Amino acid sequence: MHFAEPLRLQSGAQLADYTLMYETYGTLNADKSNAVLVCHALNASHHVAGVYADDPKKVGWWDNMVGPGKPLDTDRFFVIGVNNLGSCFGSTGPMHLNPATGKPYGAAFPVVTVEDWVAAQARLADVLGIACFAAVMGGSLGGMQALAWAIMYPSRLRHCVVIASTPKLTAQNIAFNDVARQAILSDPDYHGGDFYEHGVVPKNGLRVARMVGHITYLSDDDMAEKFGRKLRNAAADNAYKFDFGIDFEIESYLRYQGDKFSEYFDANTYLLITKALDYFDPARACDGDLTLALAGTEAEFFVASFSTDWRFSPERSREIVAALACNRRNVTYAEIDAPHGHDAFLLEDARYMNMVRAWYQRIWDRLKQPTREHA
Repeated sequence: MHFAEPLRLQSGAQLADYTLMYETYGTLNADKSNAVLVCHALNASHHVAGVYADDPKKVGWWDNMVGPGKPLDTDRFFVIGVNNLGSCFGSTGPMHLNPATGKPYGAAFPVVTVEDWVAAQARLADVLGIACFAAVMGGSLGGMQALAWAIMYPSRLRHCVVIASTPKLTAQNIAFNDVARQAILSDPDYHGGDFYEHGVVPKNGLRVARMVGHITYLSDDDMAEKFGRKLRNAAADNAYKFDFGIDFEIESYLRYQGDKFSEYFDANTYLLITKALDYFDPARACDGDLTLALAGTEAEFFVASFSTDWRFSPERSREIVAALACNRRNVTYAEIDAPHGHDAFLLEDARYMNMVRAWYQRIWDRLKQPTREHA
C-alpha cells in the first residue's frame, strides 16, 4: 500500500512517500474487533504464514504459530503481517529509488526506529479501518514493536503479546550488532552503501554478519547436541586438516547459513535493522524508569521467555513483567524451559504453543460475548 503523506521519523528526517507491503490471513469480522497484528523480527517479512501458489517452498516465517487451527487461529482472527520500512521484502527501503535523486537510496536511506515502524503500522491500520487490535504480537524485535504499540497507542490494542524480547539491548547485544555491521561496512563491495550502482553485493560482509548473529540465536547446549566437536567429512583416522578451511561441522553449518543469507538479504537493511534494535529503549525518555515508561499502557499482557535464550534472557522479560505489575496491569508471564536458545520462539514446543493457544482462546471467548468488555 502506498502512502503519499510524509512520515516524520524520530531522527528528524522524513520519508516523503513510501510503500508498505502487507499480507492478511482470515476474515475481518463486521465490527473489526478480531484483527491481530503480527510484527516481524530481523530477517523476516510480511509473509507470516502459508505458502504462495507460485512458490510452494516459501513458507511463512511463523507458519507453525499462525493459520487455521493453529495457536493464532485464522479461522477466528484476522491476522496482518507488515513488512517494516527499510526492509528488503517490498516495503520502501534502501534499494528503492529516492525520488529526490532518481537513484537507489543506498546509505542515504534514513535510520529508522522501532517507534517509526509502529507509526507506519498505525497508518496502515487507519486505512484498513481498524481502530483497535484484538492483539499486537511479536517475537524478538517483533516483541519490541508490540511493546512500543502498547506505549504509543494504548487505546488501540486490547492485548499485547511479547515473546523472547527485551525492553532494551544489553551492552553485549549492542557489541554483537556492531561487529556484524563492521563486517559489512569493511567489505570492499559495500561501496559506502551504493553497491547497487556497482552491480555487486557485499556478500563477504553479509556472510560474517549472519554467522555472528546466528551464534547468538543458539544455546550452547543446542550447539553441543547438534554439532559438538564433530569433524566434517572426517577421515578414518579422524585427523585434522591443518589449514584454515572447514574442519568442524559447526563451521560448515555457520558458513552455509552465511552463504544462504547473503543471497537474499540486503546489506543496508541489515545495518538499519540492527541499529533500530540498538536504539530501542522506551525507558530512556523517563530517566531509565521502565515502570514510568509503561504507566500509560492499557492492554493486557502476555510475556514469554525461554530459559536458554542468552541473547534476550528471561531476566529482561522479568523486567517488563515487574514494571507492568508495578503499574497494576494484567500480565501473564511464562518462562519456558527449552534448549534452543533465542530461536525457540520460532520452533515447536508443546508447552509454548499451548500457552499461546490458551491465550488466544481467552481473547476469542471475550470477543464472542454479546456485551463484552475488552481488556
